[in-house]
Amino acid sequence: MIISFYGEGCFKIQSGEKNILTDPPMASSGLTAPRFKTDIILKTLTPFPISDQPISQSDSQLIYGPGEYNVNNIKISGIKLAKESSKDFFKTIYLVEMESVKLCFLGHISQTPEPDTLEQLEEIDILFIPAGGKPFMEQKTAAQLIKQINPKIVIPSFFKIPGLKRPADDLKIFMEETNGQKKESIKSLEKLQEKLTIKKKDLEEINKTEIAALKA
Repeated sequence: MIISFYGEGCFKIQSGEKNILTDPPMASSGLTAPRFKTDIILKTLTPFPISDQPISQSDSQLIYGPGEYNVNNIKISGIKLAKESSKDFFKTIYLVEMESVKLCFLGHISQTPEPDTLEQLEEIDILFIPAGGKPFMEQKTAAQLIKQINPKIVIPSFFKIPGLKRPADDLKIFMEETNGQKKESIKSLEKLQEKLTIKKKDLEEINKTEIAALKA
């Protein structure tokens, strides 16, 4: 499995010839959406009306909202963030299982999930979590949530990068906060990685949560 980052909540998850794309950025963000053939597009924030949502690739399966999905033997569970949704939009957490690796995309989350939602976030291998502060989850809250979920690897999203038009905090604030929350159980990476290549057997050797910060 190869994981690449394109800014905000946009990631490419590649498994062989299969690709998942999460939250392609809008042009208004100042970022350019990646262009490659993808099998699945996941959207963690869906404005109403849904019919107005563009599909960037006609041969891709667009997934938004709660439910159970199986696309090309990739298992996906969508969990609605009810208390963060409104009449104008709804937010979704996704659990994705591929190559026997369990991924969790928290997307545009801004507060700790309710207990019944947290119960579903067990045995997560790789957790994608906002790291740039408001309007998304604050870094201290994110650090506490990481401790609760206890994944093998944490991949930050929604932090400040060149070209991003909206205000966002630098990644170092998140790194400092997570280190402070879990001094003995988080190993920080000093430099941003171009991409993360990982296999299930690699995860089995990890006994302390690691942060894999990727370069957009």
